[in-house]
Amino acid sequence: MLQTIYRGLTELGGPAIRLLVARRRAAGKEDPLRQHERFGVASRPRPAGPLVWCHAASVGESLSLLALVRRLLDARPELSVLVTTGTVTSARLMGERLPERAFHHYAPIDRMPWVRRFLDHWRPDLAVWTESEFWPNVLSELRRRKVPAALINARMSSRSFRNWQRAPGLIGPLLAGFRLCLAQTETEADRLRRLGAAAASCIGNLKYSADPLPADPQAADALRRAIGGRPAWLLASSHPGEEAIAARVHAELSGRVPGLLTIAAPRHPHRGAEVADAFAALGLRATLRSAGALPQPGDDVYVADTMGELGLFYRLSPVVCVGGSLVPFGGHNPVEPAQLGAALVYGPHMTNFAEITAELEAAGGALAVPDAGALTAALARLLADGGERDRMAAAAAAVAERNRAVVERVLGALEPLLAEAGIGARP
Repeated sequence: MLQTIYRGLTELGGPAIRLLVARRRAAGKEDPLRQHERFGVASRPRPAGPLVWCHAASVGESLSLLALVRRLLDARPELSVLVTTGTVTSARLMGERLPERAFHHYAPIDRMPWVRRFLDHWRPDLAVWTESEFWPNVLSELRRRKVPAALINARMSSRSFRNWQRAPGLIGPLLAGFRLCLAQTETEADRLRRLGAAAASCIGNLKYSADPLPADPQAADALRRAIGGRPAWLLASSHPGEEAIAARVHAELSGRVPGLLTIAAPRHPHRGAEVADAFAALGLRATLRSAGALPQPGDDVYVADTMGELGLFYRLSPVVCVGGSLVPFGGHNPVEPAQLGAALVYGPHMTNFAEITAELEAAGGALAVPDAGALTAALARLLADGGERDRMAAAAAAVAERNRAVVERVLGALEPLLAEAGIGARP
């Protein structure tokens, strides 16, 4: 019943959805040259041979897919992989990083005529979805066409679990449509089973298997020379409210740590000017990377408001504070800086990565702080004590390394579905 109501509402809402897409395009959130893909219209022909469709919501989810896509293609020379996402940023990153025989397309909006147009063209042999997007029309149409579907690296937060419990008639059939369901944690696997994913299990978090974020060597050399010997720390993927905290921390630390440089990389780079203004309002001199500038000796703050350069700043920042954790957002991926040799600090709101942070903390590779005062104290200690900083960084890197094989376990779990779809591995 709920699925029928949902389908009817999306059918009637076609004009409103088109208007919303137009407004998103005007705001820079849709690609004007590829907007038709959101309505199921393909931009390229379907390649010959078997095709696996992998779907991820946005940047973090799509990056975690890359290792799996490479493994699939390496073992199956006849295979092609279609990767869909819904954001402009993820589309650009996938265009840069997908290997040969894999390509990006925007996901169709979940309205049945557009979904059917998309599936009629691509005719996937297997669908692999990541994390926590459940689109009723897409999933019901895959089931009707008897396309096997798998949900991998699945997330189900406590809040989402409570909300979905109010709609068992909708979520139950959706989850039952996945032939395989691999959760990020045992807790989330249990929630998914209780909602209707009978075979949900946990074999680890695929984010551990993602390749380290790249960095341009020339850009790294230039930035390293500009920073020189200054003590520096990075606030990575920050959200509104966190830059003001970082400004107070910098003001407190600067008297104790001569030459201190704070690097702030907002989660959404278009906020760069806003972030710089937040620091300037507290009397700090800030420079924008998007303006082409390097940090100068008199700068207090360097605002890293560019896309695709976090790997560069992780490599050059001995201490990283993970954003989204000082405000109640849920935190961002701590594995990425751990892979690149940073000592990790984060606030009390890392619920999106609770099991990863527990493992990091147990190994001595990360430090959780409750507030700005504790963050100030932790940074002062880590910037002054290179030995402690190096021990934390090594412990975090060791946690990331010993979990890298998750992708092999995911691939092993997918093998029966691949075989059923006639996509065999090379002998």
